[in-house]
Amino acid sequence: MAPTVAPYGSWSTPLSPETIVKGANSITEAFVDDVNGQIFHIESRPSEKGRNVVVDSLSLKDVVGKDVNVRSSVHEYGGGHVTAHDGFVYYSNFADGRVYRVKSDGSGEPQALTPETKVHRFADFRVHPINPDLLVSVLEDHTNPRPSDVTNTLVIINASNQTVTPLKSGADFYASPAFSPDGQKLTYQQWFHPDMPWEAAEIVVADLNVSDTISISTEKTIAGKKLEVSVGWPRWLPNNRILFESDETGFQNPYVADLISGSKTPLYKTPVKEDFTPMSWVLGRSRKAILNGGTHALYSSLKDGRATLRLIEIGVEPSSEPLDQPFSIIQTLHHIPSTPSDVVFVASTPTKSSSIYRATIDLKSRKVEYKDLKDIPPKFSLDYVSVPQPYTLRSDDNPLHVVVYMPANPEFIGPENEKPPAIFHAHGGPTAIMEQGLEWQRQYFTSSGFVWIDVNYGGSAGYGRAYTGKLEGKWGVVDIEDCILAAKLLSSPTGPHSLVDPKRMFIRGGSAGGYTVLGAASLPAEEDLEVFAGGASLYGISDLVALADETHKFESRYGEKLIGGMAAVRGEVDIIPICKERSPVNNAERIRIPLLLLQGEIDRVVPKEQSQAILDTLKSRGGDAELVVYEGEGHGFRQEANVKDALERELGFYKRILKL
Repeated sequence: MAPTVAPYGSWSTPLSPETIVKGANSITEAFVDDVNGQIFHIESRPSEKGRNVVVDSLSLKDVVGKDVNVRSSVHEYGGGHVTAHDGFVYYSNFADGRVYRVKSDGSGEPQALTPETKVHRFADFRVHPINPDLLVSVLEDHTNPRPSDVTNTLVIINASNQTVTPLKSGADFYASPAFSPDGQKLTYQQWFHPDMPWEAAEIVVADLNVSDTISISTEKTIAGKKLEVSVGWPRWLPNNRILFESDETGFQNPYVADLISGSKTPLYKTPVKEDFTPMSWVLGRSRKAILNGGTHALYSSLKDGRATLRLIEIGVEPSSEPLDQPFSIIQTLHHIPSTPSDVVFVASTPTKSSSIYRATIDLKSRKVEYKDLKDIPPKFSLDYVSVPQPYTLRSDDNPLHVVVYMPANPEFIGPENEKPPAIFHAHGGPTAIMEQGLEWQRQYFTSSGFVWIDVNYGGSAGYGRAYTGKLEGKWGVVDIEDCILAAKLLSSPTGPHSLVDPKRMFIRGGSAGGYTVLGAASLPAEEDLEVFAGGASLYGISDLVALADETHKFESRYGEKLIGGMAAVRGEVDIIPICKERSPVNNAERIRIPLLLLQGEIDRVVPKEQSQAILDTLKSRGGDAELVVYEGEGHGFRQEANVKDALERELGFYKRILKL
């Protein structure tokens, strides 16, 4: 049957918010018992108030009880909330912040390993290889809740008596602790304000005193430099060597540190222009696995916004060619210890949602066999799936990266002379990236007849340190300029990529992306204030001064470089006047386009007052704005009813403006 001709944006679609969200359990990470090789994954379940559940990946049985939410709030973004060792799963429970241990077959009652307290948060814990009652962990202490008074330390958890003993303090942040195989040494990452871990960090190695607890006897920084070089994700290799990543060449590439000789050697003599590590917004998400007793390493790196798999023989110049693989996103790589070179990871493709894969790698031939451990059929026909089309706009020496998803619906086509409306999406962070895996929420809009464009503006991750550095001192300038420029270039009737209707373009984004939305409506030159017909801000920032006072410790000095650059770090620039100048709430009288504001009630990253402030200012002068605050939601929406409502409201908002 021939498709119906209908205006873009008006198409009916089977991808309704209700069907998208119903039973939409997403797989957020996979992990492996580091002794027996048992495979697990974490499911996020919107129908169960967004709780995270540990699932045995083979039997598909829940390992934790129905009242457990496996989640940490260290750094507010969490991560590092689970590990498995020798038949036990160790996890952080979100409700009380305590660490628990439970048998990996789900039998028996969970055992609390840390004392009862509402002010301690634990993450990134590792079990000692000799004494399994001892764990090293990051502790974030909120006894004094002001961000400047919150402390982050490394501690030892003693499961036998529920005690927590200090191990290391002094840095502002710690991550990725790892015991040596004999348990006599520890390596970890640390960093200091005003750096974020992808800007600058250090790797430290400590000698340990091990008895019924653990203490540090000596320690040494082996890589990284404050304000200049970022290093991270240290892991042990045989013969007192450590595998880690450093961006000293401009991209995060792998290195080996030899603790005996003191040498530090890049695994690629010629640096690879790919980032081999993710930005550390979330703890515990390493994209590497050490194989075959330490002779090889497998990495998932990012090239042009898509995942690659790279197999490296340690000490041998690696092949310049990545492994064959079908995925666009690969994360949380883990070696299966009962095999020489099998790994498990979470991955997605442009036409398949995230699933758990087991890869069997022949180290000699470099051939790989992939097995989907869940193999769930797609919720909808692939005829409704729009595949990503990456574009690099502007010249090679000043690129702007976008990913375009054109309308896709087998039941409809647009009128012959009509260009479709477009939604330009500004990601959060702002030091982040929109990757190219299948997301049904994105497809909801494209199957309704909209073009969706992910704008990886200057400052985004995944394209090297120089591209990320474009936002230094320019947040609220470069991100907004790039979104506006992308809209102009992709809608110009005379340009090489004339894809969308210039009069029917919208901008949307969450968190820092929400700030870009509000900024695009209030901060640019007069002639650019109505490039977009409307904006949807999800938990977006409206007041940079208030954000600095209200936000949490992890990001409390993030804006210093983003707003004032290194001059602000050196004390040469006062960023407060710049913050006021770049705050949408202080420029709200310039807003001419309708705004939709969606906000979580208990958001501690961008508090609800940020959305309320812009609403009050707009309403006081008769502006077109709507605010919806979702009860029980934090930074991002997890509960089924709220996700459904947010999708419906957003599409309805665009259709109202387009009079569809």
